[in-house]
Amino acid sequence: MHAHEDSTPSRYDLLVVGSANADLVVGVDRRPGPGETVLGSDLVVHPGGKGANQAVAAARLGARTALLARVGDDAHGRLLRTSQQEAGVDTGGVLVGGAPTGVALITVDPSGDNSIVVSLGANARLTPEDIKAAGPLFAAARVVSVQLEIPLATVAETARALAPGARLVLNPSPPAPLPDEVLAACDPLVVNEHEARYILGDSAGSTPESWAKGLTALGPRSVVITLGAEGALISDTRGGDPVRVPSPRVDAVDTTGAGDAFTAALAWRLGLGEELTEAAAFAVRVGAAAVTKQGAQASFPTAEEVSAL
Repeated sequence: MHAHEDSTPSRYDLLVVGSANADLVVGVDRRPGPGETVLGSDLVVHPGGKGANQAVAAARLGARTALLARVGDDAHGRLLRTSQQEAGVDTGGVLVGGAPTGVALITVDPSGDNSIVVSLGANARLTPEDIKAAGPLFAAARVVSVQLEIPLATVAETARALAPGARLVLNPSPPAPLPDEVLAACDPLVVNEHEARYILGDSAGSTPESWAKGLTALGPRSVVITLGAEGALISDTRGGDPVRVPSPRVDAVDTTGAGDAFTAALAWRLGLGEELTEAAAFAVRVGAAAVTKQGAQASFPTAEEVSAL
């Protein structure tokens, strides 16, 4: 599986620290206004949450993956743990209890537009102390990937917990102000257009190249901007101008989870020792494969499906 193992013992190619949600999805003819009741389709419950999505995406590609997350002691929590285990993720770091499992309530209209209410639940109870207690997981991981559906203090503790030589991949979603110490640890910071504009504010400029320049100035070691069907743009402070990485052309069916699949693939390949350009070229193909199928985790490709693109 791994052509170039290095000398440091690592049990995990990727440790994902993040959220695990049950996505409760109902189709509606139109989304209800205040005080209005509309009838919808049968409820579908999917395992979701950015952390859980990334862990499944990486494991399905063949990465040795662990998830550090918190779920409730309830049916949704059991669903999430089962879906991780079926994908091959090590769930020893999935903590149970403290609050109900996080839930996303999603209504989808015929045009595909959705409205989402997120109840963070147990995700909001993943604490810095939980990170400190997970020392062995961090010691065994080459790359740690984190997002912002957990408390910012927990994200900051994650940045401090990295093993020597390990790298941190951060997708600041949903976007929030980031402490300098977290930004400085990012290698890379992975953002889409919306997240880039949020972080840069009025100084954003109008091109991905200008966002890359502005984001790099904030201190991360490298920056990756995802551009949907256009692929990605990478900027590495270790050298040169931003580089565009084109995506293969595919028929997009459902973009849910594609960003999570991209980031997981990128993080895994960086852990295998690939350069950022090479890792991003693989990751855009994974993201492209993910949009060709419905759903988030259900759409994540295997390595064979990526090569077939």
